Amino acid sequence: MELRHLRYFVAVAEERNFTRAAERLHIAQPPLSRQIQQLEEELGVTLFERGSRPLKLTEAGRFCLAHAQQLLAQTAELKAMTQRVGQIERKMSVGFVASTLYGMLPKIIRRFRAEYSEVALSLHEMTTMEQIKALKEGKIDVGFGRIRHEDPNVRRIVLREERLMAALPSEHPLTLAKPTLTLLDLVPETLIIYPKAPRPSYADQVLAAFQDRALTPHKIVEARELQIALGLVAAGEGVSILPSSMLNLRRSDVTYMELNEQNLVSPIIMSMRMRDESPDIKALLNLIYDLYDEENIEYKKELW
Repeated sequence: MELRHLRYFVAVAEERNFTRAAERLHIAQPPLSRQIQQLEEELGVTLFERGSRPLKLTEAGRFCLAHAQQLLAQTAELKAMTQRVGQIERKMSVGFVASTLYGMLPKIIRRFRAEYSEVALSLHEMTTMEQIKALKEGKIDVGFGRIRHEDPNVRRIVLREERLMAALPSEHPLTLAKPTLTLLDLVPETLIIYPKAPRPSYADQVLAAFQDRALTPHKIVEARELQIALGLVAAGEGVSILPSSMLNLRRSDVTYMELNEQNLVSPIIMSMRMRDESPDIKALLNLIYDLYDEENIEYKKELW
């Protein structure tokens, strides 16, 4: 059994269609069908229920898929780590969600480049889920996101929990009514959430905060990204819930207000491959802790 057999099998299983899988793999369909037949013959089992539309996995196929995905992820991890060890020029690719740019991430990157100039650092904006996929495929080495999602091949360190706040149009009646708000105060308003896709995302964290308190916003509008959400708030289309680091993104037509709610936070999570023992990644983590200490920012410290 070769790795290509597993890659072909996973593609067909995920696409649930031989034609789409062949397009994804950039091969013709007949050779793909033969590869799957060879795999079934070698294993002595049937992996797909023939004749089903879309394709369905047999019980043996489901078992094989789970382990094949894990094995391929480990193979990509091994490749990336071996390449790292063999590189003369040290490189580090960092994925980040857009909202982290308004917090400490720019300062972290500047400090790391100043102290570790021998490491070529590249930045890539991507969602948390895209980061996890990119880590397993060896496309990035570190990710900074906000979604709690467990994966056996990815180590995730919660750096800190960031308080959330409300963003309202300037001169909105609520900005004059009280010094702080609760989510209950926002229920009659149109709630603008972001990003619209892909999901799960920060938008789901905001919606979950309302659901946890048995609250339902009057109306929900989905925006593609943060800047559009803020623009809609400024235009008087509704209110939004933002991480407190967005205070650095001040606008004269938007008022930010504290939310007087317990445990209303969004985590900032650093992700890396589970068995990546790179000294550069360890140095980055320690540098983050040092900066938090300098800025008197409360954080959670995890031993390497």
